[in-house]
Amino acid sequence: MNYADFINLAINGLVEGLVMALPALALTLIYGLARFPNAATGDFVAVGGFGGFAAHQLTGSLIIAGLGGAAAGAAAALLAYWLAFRPVIRRSVITLMLTSIGVGFVYRSALGVAFGHEPKAFDMPLQRAMRFGDVAILPADVSLAALTIAVLVAVFAILFWTPLGRSLRAIADDPDLARVSGIRKERSMLAMWTMAGVVCGIAGTVSGMRTVVYPDSGWNLLLPAFAAAVIGGLGNPVGAVIGAILLGVLQELATPFTGFVYKIAIGYVVMVIVLLVRPQGLFNRVQQVR
Repeated sequence: MNYADFINLAINGLVEGLVMALPALALTLIYGLARFPNAATGDFVAVGGFGGFAAHQLTGSLIIAGLGGAAAGAAAALLAYWLAFRPVIRRSVITLMLTSIGVGFVYRSALGVAFGHEPKAFDMPLQRAMRFGDVAILPADVSLAALTIAVLVAVFAILFWTPLGRSLRAIADDPDLARVSGIRKERSMLAMWTMAGVVCGIAGTVSGMRTVVYPDSGWNLLLPAFAAAVIGGLGNPVGAVIGAILLGVLQELATPFTGFVYKIAIGYVVMVIVLLVRPQGLFNRVQQVR
């Protein structure tokens, strides 16, 4: 392989990493406030993918597809919170995680019944790749990457520049102090689950536009997204995004050596190394037990 092949792989890995960053961000948002790893995050992604697919089938508009995916993801997250997570939110981490696994199974089964188990493809317009010598870039990848970056910027703007974001960060840092300071946790939790659902829904739509959508598509994206969140530091939104981008590029660059099927193992190897060397993640500080 020449240098251009590795550049092409790196570009593809960058786009993959940006898509992976969305569910990784949703994972770390939920972990920061609810204090458990939500195994249903991938299924929120799948619901969003099918919501975007259905909206695109009805309207033919990619913009409406994105909005449909965001709405479906938000609805899935809020429904799961109200019916499944809210009644057990004060239980142990194991209880919440098992609940999230059950929610995931329910959503996956519902999608299979509603849409079948065959992969569904978006009717994307054919476009000629932009070529810079031997380097080829698809215009669709540029557009989807730009959309993903816009979503990430919007989420971080909410987290760091708005009163809602300050409330979310206060609860994540010290729930007891936030409560005595007058911050309404229930309202913040609803906002957080809505935000996580929107992010997952857009991730499912973008991923579906690049490949296909099927009931297990979110589960397949969850595993590397979880690895990225752990590498960056669970509970650290910036770390989750950086970890996802690094992991996406690394996996693609390893493809010539590991093959397409086994490249996902790279993420778990890196995750294990990080857990052994720096258990709190690359971008988290060591915190004392309160």
